[in-house]
Amino acid sequence: MTDRGPAPDLVAENERLRAALAAAEAARAAAEAAAARSAAAASRTGLSAPAGGLFVDPRLRTVLGIETVGAIVFDMAGRVREANDAFLAMSGYDRDDLERGRLTGASLVPPEWQATSHHVMAELQARGRSESTEREYLRKDGSRFWGLCAATRLDDGTGFEFIIDITARRRAEEALRSSEARYRTLFEAIDAGFCVIGMAFSDDGRAEDYRFLEVNPAFARHTGLDAAAGRWMRDLAPDHEQHWFDIYGRVALTGESARFIQPARSLAERWYEVHAFRVGVPEARHVAVLFNDITAQRRLEEALRGLNETLERQVAARTAERDRIWQVSRDMLGVADADGVWRSVNPAWTATLGWQPDEVVGRSSAWLEHPDDQDRTREEIRRLGSGEPTLSFENRFRTRDGGYRTLSWRAVPFEGNLYCVARDVTEQRERAQRLVQAEEALRQSQKMEAVGQLTGGVAHDFNNLLTIIRSSVDFLRRPELPEARKARYLDAVSDTVDRAAKLTGQLLAFARRQALAPEVFDVVARLQGVADMLDTVTGARIRMVTQAPDRPCFVRADLSQFETALINMAVNARDAMEGEGMLTLSVACGAPKPEIRGHAAARGPFAAISLTDTGTGMTPAVIDKIFEPFFTTKEVGKGTGLGLSQVFGFAKQSGGDVDVTSRPGEGSTFILYLPEAAAPADEGRAAPADEGMAPARAGQRVLLVEDNVGVGRFAAQILNDLGYVTTWVTNAEAALDELGQDAAYDAVFSDVVMPGMGGIELAKALRRRHPDLPVLLTSGYSHVLAQEGSHGFPLLHKPYSAEQLSRMLATAIGQRRTGTAPVG
Repeated sequence: MTDRGPAPDLVAENERLRAALAAAEAARAAAEAAAARSAAAASRTGLSAPAGGLFVDPRLRTVLGIETVGAIVFDMAGRVREANDAFLAMSGYDRDDLERGRLTGASLVPPEWQATSHHVMAELQARGRSESTEREYLRKDGSRFWGLCAATRLDDGTGFEFIIDITARRRAEEALRSSEARYRTLFEAIDAGFCVIGMAFSDDGRAEDYRFLEVNPAFARHTGLDAAAGRWMRDLAPDHEQHWFDIYGRVALTGESARFIQPARSLAERWYEVHAFRVGVPEARHVAVLFNDITAQRRLEEALRGLNETLERQVAARTAERDRIWQVSRDMLGVADADGVWRSVNPAWTATLGWQPDEVVGRSSAWLEHPDDQDRTREEIRRLGSGEPTLSFENRFRTRDGGYRTLSWRAVPFEGNLYCVARDVTEQRERAQRLVQAEEALRQSQKMEAVGQLTGGVAHDFNNLLTIIRSSVDFLRRPELPEARKARYLDAVSDTVDRAAKLTGQLLAFARRQALAPEVFDVVARLQGVADMLDTVTGARIRMVTQAPDRPCFVRADLSQFETALINMAVNARDAMEGEGMLTLSVACGAPKPEIRGHAAARGPFAAISLTDTGTGMTPAVIDKIFEPFFTTKEVGKGTGLGLSQVFGFAKQSGGDVDVTSRPGEGSTFILYLPEAAAPADEGRAAPADEGMAPARAGQRVLLVEDNVGVGRFAAQILNDLGYVTTWVTNAEAALDELGQDAAYDAVFSDVVMPGMGGIELAKALRRRHPDLPVLLTSGYSHVLAQEGSHGFPLLHKPYSAEQLSRMLATAIGQRRTGTAPVG
């Protein structure tokens, strides 16, 4: 805290101001009289007022010679015409400034006091005089001083004002306020109890009671007396000891302060350390009391005295206890020197290992240690010898019968010795091992259960699809079947194949084994495009709300799977809202990915695509299983349980994740996190190929590579029907041999998963040997495709239709003719 020096004496300052005020009043009266005489003289003689102004009057000059009273004469425009030396000294101006007209209302009055100055002018105009006011004035150097002032309008229309410098008084008042504030802050904040009491004496001069005039907040905590201010001590504690009244009475009468420690039996047997001193005038008999409750300290001192009195007996008892603990402890206790040589061991060594103490003492434990533990044990003993404690260390000691026990050690070095405790944890470690084995067996059982559930679900759904295909084929074999019904059954078979392909795609998506075709696209733009489609999916009674930033947000993912994921989440939301409510789609760019289902958080940046519904919500138990394949809360026949598993698999395979928050009755929010990517150089996408068949040109040759006989025969038939000249080989090695002998093929159509060399390896080899030869790959599943992609080769997913094969093969061959490289 800055030391501002001693505060001004307010009493002396007030005496000075009273004298100055009397002088000022005399000056104002003299000024009015002088102005009247001057006006009268001018009236009698017909001459103007004498030069030199009002202050030339000798009687007025005498009055205004008082150095504590400033006086000015000013016109109603605020310009100072005359000023005495006292005012010039106050304001820092000189006579030259006065004569040059530099003393004005604008230069002397601060901006915030201008309104007050204008009010004084108005009073002079209206009543001829103003009430005295206190306000600030500006000095020539820009500093300020406080003035007590009052003004009178003279007969000539000018104003006369006296100013008394009250800066010292204002500072004294401010210092007093600051002092009182500091006192009040200290009074409120100190932890010690504090009070001011007024003493009451009997006729014979004996102190018989005191009243609490003021108490601080800590008072009640130290005494247990609530709301004591204004009340008498005898009323609060009738049994309060007389010696308290006697001590405070002496302080009030003599003025001598007192410091003492006394008990207060009436205040719950508390002990107090007290400092009492007289405050105020002696006749008031007021005493200030500063005190602390030292009951706990006194009790501790008493306890320490009792402990010291019985220390020898207690030491002996503790020694006996230590010896008993040494004897009966089931833990192995020992003291060794810094080199690990045992100086003493307790009987637990014999109970645990079978060795007698005299067989251990005087030797290190090297002869007991398991050979595999000796180097670690020597290193730990060296650490102990250097002063580092052992908090947890395990090794194995040999027992008398030749076995080994696992010991867990704690040890501390002290004054050249090592104090050690070892616990036999052999059974505990064996139990832990059995627990690990049991947990592994449980995990394996859970895996088998999950596989069984997955297998059952797949079998159930595929059996349903096969039933449709089998029934349709049976009907198609009937020769008399009308064409319309044939077309219907053929459509049923085709639709069922598409559904089966979608089912396998969802399973692969969940397993993160689907072959993705990632590309960089703007999720903000795609969300706008998908919103219209979702509006159709969700129905007219669900209101769609889209919230997206006004800047692009790029990700690299499979666009088709991205749109499928959004549709799956939207369908789930629609069913949760039972077809009526509000679905909000939003995108946040540059978002971090939080910790999800125990997986670590990532700073990103990620694009966070969220769907929030107003549906029924989910319980935590449902949320835990929501992404499991074939898990569904819908009625039988209304859901496969694979929609959200596709979302989960797609997110994971794309380097992101999916999170869900929900509470029953409050709806759900699904958030799909995908890593952001740099904007592409060309944001346009190639137009899709035309639908329909693309028949081969005459004589075009295709080398078919397929190890499965049934699929190979069928694919060869399709290629022949499309007009291609087809050569079929069953492995990649045979394909390379065929092309080595005859390279005049227009394209190679190869499976990916084959014994020996796979399709991707074959395509890479052909790219090196025959860079102009188009290669079209096909696969229903490949972990290589799922992990690495197709390496730039076009990929036809199984199951495929003749139209799909025709288009992609024609595209590959056409790119060869035009010299355009395929886009992977």
